[in-house]
Amino acid sequence: MNVKPLSDRVLILPNPAEEKTASGLIIPDTAKEKPLAGKVVAVGPGTADVKMEVAVGDEVLYGKYAGTEVNIEGTSYLIMPQKDILAII
Repeated sequence: MNVKPLSDRVLILPNPAEEKTASGLIIPDTAKEKPLAGKVVAVGPGTADVKMEVAVGDEVLYGKYAGTEVNIEGTSYLIMPQKDILAII
């Protein structure tokens, strides 16, 4: 994959949605919640005002409505500004 985010943007591979509840019930596709965590796949260079604090390979938490979903080579990713990332885990 040759995707290089620009400016202070980060490309994230979201963790897969939960397939079952803790009690073993299978969750249908229509009821699955979007994951709020993922792995950083690519990082932009930053800007004069924004120093990049995340690195490739970091596991991060982000807001429910953060980022824009993009499909690259059949895989769904999120691309978002670094400011939309809440924490590195």
